[in-house]
Order: sequence, then C-alpha cells, then structure tokens
Amino acid sequence: MKVLLLLHGKTTQSATAELEQEYYQRLQRYWPFESKVLPDLRNSNKLSTQEVSQQEGQKLLAELQAGDWLVLLDEKGKSLSSRKFANQIQQWFNQSPRRLIFVIGGPYGFSPDVYARANYKLSLSAMTFSHQIVRALFAEQLYRAATILKGEPYHHD
Repeated sequence: MKVLLLLHGKTTQSATAELEQEYYQRLQRYWPFESKVLPDLRNSNKLSTQEVSQQEGQKLLAELQAGDWLVLLDEKGKSLSSRKFANQIQQWFNQSPRRLIFVIGGPYGFSPDVYARANYKLSLSAMTFSHQIVRALFAEQLYRAATILKGEPYHHD
C-alpha cells in the first residue's frame, strides 16, 4: 500500500521546506510514500471563500481512485496521541486500501463534497498553525508513527 500526502500550495520558507523534505526522505524507508502539491487556483482572489473551497475540492477529488482511503487533516477531526495515531494507521493498513491518502487542505477548509468522500477526519491540535508549519509537523508525525510501528526508539512515552 502507498501512503500519499496531498497538499495545497507551496512551502516558501526554506527552513520549513528542508525539514519537511527530511521527514519525507525518512518515510521512504518504511512505506512507499509520495507527497504531491495540488496546483494553486488561478485568480483565486476574485473568488469567494466558498468558491475557492469548491474548486480546490474538485481538484482534490479528481486525484482520488477507487479503493483510496481518504484522511482529512481538519480542525474538527479526531485528536489522537502519537501512539494512537500509529495504531490507527496500522488499522487502516489492515483494511488493505489501495492508497492511504492524507490531505492538508487550503486556507478555507474542505468543500462539502470532500467531507462527504472522506473516510476519516484527523485533528493535529485545537490550535491554528500556518499551512507551512502543518506540513512539516505532520510529516514528522507520520515518521514518528512509522517508527512506533517498527518498534524503533524514536518515540518515548
């Protein structure tokens, strides 16, 4: 099974981008892993927030295939400890989806169609973080989950 991380927008802060890429490289040792940046909308400043969310949702849904397990990173999602997150990933792997897809959405959240398609909503925190920080933070949590599942000494309870 492949793990795919779908992202909106590019990381413009070089230090954050380097950290993000470091964890992506580490993840390659554990799972077939890929991150993919969805192209930014053109003329989005002329659209309402609802229209932006809807159009981003259409682009996202076009990336999905039958059998994909879709996890949205969403402030209204379920909050898990690192160990429980690792166990949840293992449960998803056991269900044998074709691809396990995590999505970090755009600044206006997800469209109703994307919420309807989602299999799970995951919250990283009750706090709000910049899009760029979330990318690096979540990459680290994926890596942490991989090391927990392999019994490696990265995570300490």
